[in-house]
Formats: sequence, C-alpha cells, structure tokens
Amino acid sequence: MTNGFEYVFPAIRGIQARREYYVSMCPMRLLSKLFEFDGEEMVPELRAQRQINKGRVPEIARYITENLDNYVFSAVTVSIDSTVRFDQLAIEGDTGRVGMLHIPMSARFVVNDGQHRRAAIDRALREKPELGDESIAVVFFIDAGLARCQQMFADLNRYAIRPSKGLAILYDHRDETGRLAKDLISNSPVFRDVVELEKTSLSPRSRCLFTLSAIYNATEELLNGMQDMAPTDSAALALKFWEAVARHIGEWELVRKGKLSAGEVREDFIHTHGVVLQSLARAGRSLMDQFPKQWESKLDPLKTINWRRTNSSLWEGRVLLGGQVSKSHQTINLTTNAIKRHLGLSLSAEEERVEEAFTRGNHGSKS
Repeated sequence: MTNGFEYVFPAIRGIQARREYYVSMCPMRLLSKLFEFDGEEMVPELRAQRQINKGRVPEIARYITENLDNYVFSAVTVSIDSTVRFDQLAIEGDTGRVGMLHIPMSARFVVNDGQHRRAAIDRALREKPELGDESIAVVFFIDAGLARCQQMFADLNRYAIRPSKGLAILYDHRDETGRLAKDLISNSPVFRDVVELEKTSLSPRSRCLFTLSAIYNATEELLNGMQDMAPTDSAALALKFWEAVARHIGEWELVRKGKLSAGEVREDFIHTHGVVLQSLARAGRSLMDQFPKQWESKLDPLKTINWRRTNSSLWEGRVLLGGQVSKSHQTINLTTNAIKRHLGLSLSAEEERVEEAFTRGNHGSKS
C-alpha cells in the first residue's frame, strides 16, 4: 500500500482478446483479506460464480497441510471493478511488460476462478500460520460488469475436464494403493503388458485385458481393513493373490501367450471386467479371513466357474443386464455371492439378504 491509498502489486502485463490483464503474486495471508467471494445470499443470476461447496474446503486444506513440501496450486483468477494504473519498469528487452500495478483501495475484487483454493488456504493458515509467507499466482482482469464476470466463469470452466481415473492414479505418487497397483502391474506377469494405464474403458481393438483403475479398485477391495500391514507385506499379498487367481483362469494365460486376442476374451467372458475383479477380491478377502493359512488352495474351484457371457442362468441379472456388464455396487454384491458360494464360503447375513432379494426378484419376473 502507498500513501495514495492504493494496493500495489509487481506484475507482468499481457493481452488476451484485445484486453489487458496482469499476472502477479499474492502472499497467502492476504488472499482471503483482499479477494472476496461473491455472497452466498445472492441468487445465482446475480453472482459471478458458483457457490462454495463447503465439503471440498477441508479436503483441499488437508492436502496443503499434509504436503507442506510439495503441494501445488494453479493461479487464482480475479476481476477488479475499477480503473487501474500500470507503471512499467525500465528493464531492457521486456517491451514494457514488467511493472507495478496500482489498484485503488476502493476497488472490489471478485474471485472468478479459485474460490475453493482461497477458502482452503484461509483454513490451512489457521493450522499452519507459517504458510502466510508463501505465495500464490493471481491473474487480474479488469471487470466489465456482471455479465462479463459470469461469461469469464463459464469460459474458464468450459473445457475443464477431469483426467480419467486411470491417469489420475498413474500420476499420483502419494496414494499408497495407487503405488501398490502400479508396482503390481510392473512386477507380475499376470498384468504386465495387458493393462491400459490411462483410459477407464477398453476399445474392441485394445490389446489389453484390464484397466489400471480396475486393478486399483480390486486391490483396494482385497486389502480393505489391512491398514496396519506394512506396505511391502501388502504388496506381496496382493501379488500372491492375483497370481493365484490367474492360475485358475486359463483365458488370461492364453492372451499372454498370444493364443487368444484380448478383444475375444473381453467379448466372450466377464472375468476381465472391473466389477468382477472387485468381486474376486472381496471373495478372496473372505477366504483370507476364514483360512489365513490355506486360502490359496481354497481358490482351486475357480477353475470350474463358467465365466462366459452366454452362461445367462448364472450371470444374467447378477452381473449382466441384457448381456451387457452392469457397473454398480449391487452387481459387485451379487457377483461376490456367486463366487463365494462356488468356493464353498458361507454368506454373511447382509449377503444372504441381498441374495434372497435377488432370488425373489428373479422368480417374480419369471412369473
């Protein structure tokens, strides 16, 4: 702040759509003091952006405080409803882009993009005040009214597409289950070279049998409740389980040997689909709980399961709807029941209830 009652930011000036904009840095301790959120009490058509989802704020704040050495944020975008002055610095070769941005203290700042980051930083500062000396990039646009601000919000979010779950797992090095799943794929001949790492679905011509997201979900299911186990032991157990399962599903081996195409297997069988892998993992976890020393040999009956889609008497309505694999929690429950029964495992009271409801529904539809 200067004696002229201004905010002064070191900034870089740029041009977009024939309009000037400015890029600067803001200390985190000033972020919530300077940049306000468009009031929640206003109706949507009078706001410049969406309401804050309060459930997201603690999660983002926790991300900051738990990763103080390697968190990362993109810039916050702010509109200024005032005339500003940019005094360029005489630096050789910068063509007037670097200077000081002067903003009247009477100006109103509105966050167009980054309101959740702003709120989370404010929350994180209460726990870690030392974060106040760190900074975040801010992009300033000159406000041309509510309609312009609303259009900016729409444009900033128009092409914002979340990465696929597979790509998010692939690039996330903090997620313990993700690291385990990636190591599993690298170290096990069961999965090596037959897992799609980015996409969450496979095209008919894909040479892969599985997706990374499916392996992740299934392995998470297998290790559910084993948080006290050391990571190396979890990895060894997961590797042992999936290799044991693979020994009883001949089509997986035939694909690895080049005797069947992955597309043929996915078209004719259900055992490569994510919901079935999760069901196998859940049944495997039950085996481990009941037979901690013998669970591996108890998997032998898997080799006699008819996994073909044409086995409609077993799979239709349970994992298939009209011949297509259904992706739902109920599908996992019903498929797990079928696998557990085939392995000679008793069902829990909740699993019995689900099975009885399924049986009644089937009888009712047939009558």
